[in-house]
Amino acid sequence: MDKLWAHLVEAQPPPELWVVALSALAAFAIVAYRPSWHLSRGLVTIAHEGGHALVALLSRRQLQGIRLHSDTSGVTLTRGRPTGPGMIFTALAGYLAPSLLGLAGAWLTAEGRVTLLVWSVLGFLVCMLLLIRNLYGALILLVTGGAVFALSMYAPGDIQMIVAHVAVWFLLFGGVRPILELQHKRRRGQAPDSDADQLARLTFLPGGFYVLFFLLVGAASVAGGAWLMVPVTELAWW
Repeated sequence: MDKLWAHLVEAQPPPELWVVALSALAAFAIVAYRPSWHLSRGLVTIAHEGGHALVALLSRRQLQGIRLHSDTSGVTLTRGRPTGPGMIFTALAGYLAPSLLGLAGAWLTAEGRVTLLVWSVLGFLVCMLLLIRNLYGALILLVTGGAVFALSMYAPGDIQMIVAHVAVWFLLFGGVRPILELQHKRRRGQAPDSDADQLARLTFLPGGFYVLFFLLVGAASVAGGAWLMVPVTELAWW
C-alpha cells in the first residue's frame, strides 16, 4: 500500500507554458465549436449528475439512481423531504460540479499529481457506474472509464500530463457553456423544471439569481484554474 500511495502522489515536472496554453486553446475550441461540443457535452453531464448524487448522499437523501441520455441530458433521482436544506443543496450542486471539479483538477495538475488525478477520475466513474440505471448511461461510463484506464496504463507520463491539462480546461470551460444554454432556454420558456427554477420554488429567490450564481462560480473557477496552472511568474518570464 505504501508503494501504491507513493506512486499515486508522485509529482511530475510541470510542462512548458506553451503546452498549457495550447491545451487551453484545444479545450476552448472543443467547447466553443458546436459539433464537437455536442459530442463531448455528455462528459460535463456526468460531472453534473455526479455532483447532484454526491451532495444528495452527503445531505442524507436516499439516492435512487442516475440516468444519462443520448441527447446529453441526465437526471438524478433522490427520495426524501421535497423541501429543506438537503433538497436545496442537491439542486445547487449540478451546475456547480463541473466547474468545481475542474478547479480541483487544476490544483492537482499544477502540483504535478497527474496520476492521482487520473485514478480519482476512475474512482468517480466507478461510483457513477454503480448508481447508473439505464443502458446508455452504463455504456458511456464504461467507454469513458476504459479510455481513462488505458491512458493511465499505457500512455507515457508526458502524454498523461497533456491530456490532463486538456481535460481540466475542458471541465472549466465546459462548466460555463451549459449555464449560458440554460438561460437561453429559460428566456424561451423551454426549461420550466431546470435546477434554477426548482431552486426558485424551494427558496424566495428568483431563478435568474441562481443562473447568475452558477455563472459567477463558473467564471471564478476558470480564473482560479488559470491562476493555478499558469503561474504569474511564468507569465512574467514569458
